[in-house]
Amino acid sequence: MEDSRTVRVLVEGRVQGVWYRGWTVQEANAHGLDGWVRNRSDGRVEAVFHGPADRVDRMIQSCRVGPPSADVTRVSAEAWSEHPGHGFRQLASV
Repeated sequence: MEDSRTVRVLVEGRVQGVWYRGWTVQEANAHGLDGWVRNRSDGRVEAVFHGPADRVDRMIQSCRVGPPSADVTRVSAEAWSEHPGHGFRQLASV
């Protein structure tokens, strides 16, 4: 059985208003991951990804680039203890 991993990711740069959340939902679904994504009031995008460790790692790498209109300056990831549920979805901003 493949090891699963759950991480919380914070993405900084020009990542709001450039379709970053919609792109994240598409990418995470393509990677077969569970979790969620949302905008934060401080201008960052926050996401939680859960799934096979290699797919989660690839998703984090994808987040460093983002959609064409984004300008990502920093991505940080940390282990997350809560399972985000099944499927990948966009949450309301906080």
